[in-house]
Amino acid sequence: MAEREAVRKRNKRKSDSYFDYSLLFVVLFLLVFGFIMIYSASSYNAFQDYGDPAYYMKKQLLAALIGLVLMVVVSKIPYHFFERFALAGFIFSLLLIPVVKTPLGVNSHGATRWIKIPGIGLNLQPAEIAKLCMILFLAVLVSKLGRNVDTFKGFAIMVCAPLLHCAFIYLFTKNLSSAIIVFGISFLMLFVASSSYKVFFALGGGGIAAVTALVLYIVNKVGTDGGFRSERIIVWLNPESQAQDKGFQTLQALYAIGSGGTWGKGLGQSMQKLSFLPESQNDMIFSIICEELGLFGGICVISMFIMLLWRMLVIANNAPDLYGAMLVVGVMGHIAIQAVLNIAVVTNTIPNTGISLPFISYGGSSVMFLLIEIGLVMSVSRGIRLADTQ
Repeated sequence: MAEREAVRKRNKRKSDSYFDYSLLFVVLFLLVFGFIMIYSASSYNAFQDYGDPAYYMKKQLLAALIGLVLMVVVSKIPYHFFERFALAGFIFSLLLIPVVKTPLGVNSHGATRWIKIPGIGLNLQPAEIAKLCMILFLAVLVSKLGRNVDTFKGFAIMVCAPLLHCAFIYLFTKNLSSAIIVFGISFLMLFVASSSYKVFFALGGGGIAAVTALVLYIVNKVGTDGGFRSERIIVWLNPESQAQDKGFQTLQALYAIGSGGTWGKGLGQSMQKLSFLPESQNDMIFSIICEELGLFGGICVISMFIMLLWRMLVIANNAPDLYGAMLVVGVMGHIAIQAVLNIAVVTNTIPNTGISLPFISYGGSSVMFLLIEIGLVMSVSRGIRLADTQ
């Protein structure tokens, strides 16, 4: 009898434990696929510039290995442990952004958005830290506000919380896309936490109307005299008008996608990566995927992101508490917004702006902090208790 009871308790502990292997598989698949595509997209330019065709892939691999170690460590720590550091992380990430203007700042491609980390040859992007810290802070904020998130005061707090970070990111790094993503994460978390959606539909409709009016004003009144942002809108609407200048990258990306057809030219057979398409391993890597693997490859990548978001949705729905659920929602929002915006830029659905494709594009800071966020999701999943079926 005692032996049977011991077996029952052991089986119960096994049934209580939960680990989402599907989530881990998708993340690892995207990482490995990213290494392959970074090598394919960058090998020609890397050999020309550094004498090593695997230069970019090696740097990405180092960042990913660090990120995987941190992911495992974070996943083993109960997620409530990070709750006590949310405010400190919020302040630290804000103060870190202006550091790019100090001697530690690193300039690349005309932008100063990174901080040099001595010794390991990697650069840190404060905007990526801000995204992670914002998710932690807003998850705590929502759990503290509770039902008060539906009040005017609660709504205003949630909307205003990321504004200072957004302003710092834009003013100090000129990185509008990261500022949009930080605000988008906040807005999505507020949308999920709220029980009333009328105000969101009103804001959404008002936002679409405002953006439409702005685009029409720039096209009809301002033109290219309105500065850098206005030029991008003009080029977005008619990239052929500046085919050799501002519209060059967009057109080359579209050529790559169109020439790939349904099944692609074959892995490693891209022509656009041969110094035709700027930043082919970074923001424009999706166009190389479509050129080499075709529409089929592009759809497969999108499907993997959908599966990743679905697994996180399952974890959020079964999270032990509101704080855990909002952590997962924040990570979901980050990955979803970034993936959608990147593909939209590459296909010229929205104006060109620098946004990387999560886990696939070259970028050490991005992949490192995305993996830490996945560790948070896994930590929340470990808190899920399955029903005892014994």
